[in-house]
Amino acid sequence: MKATLGCKLAVSLMLAAFGALTAPLASAQDNAATTATGTTQAAPATKAEKKAARKQARAKKNAELKKLEDAGYNPAKRDDASYPQDIQNAQKKAGIGVGASQ
Repeated sequence: MKATLGCKLAVSLMLAAFGALTAPLASAQDNAATTATGTTQAAPATKAEKKAARKQARAKKNAELKKLEDAGYNPAKRDDASYPQDIQNAQKKAGIGVGASQ
């Protein structure tokens, strides 16, 4: 079947409209980063700032994991039946909130 010029034009316009509607939604997340507390901060602009932010986040996660390990949590132990209780007990003992690791 041959597609008419009008049909091709209509499909092209629909694709362009769809692209125009979804582009701002996709780029909205790039403009600001939301933290775990719900506050919004400006996203790092340069490569060095992004690297520093990743390094800081990694250090925070490693420090939290170290506290949990010191409180008795063993991430290498793969007992899925007791996992939720093990991590919650370690969080209570270490004084880390339940949502801190998310």
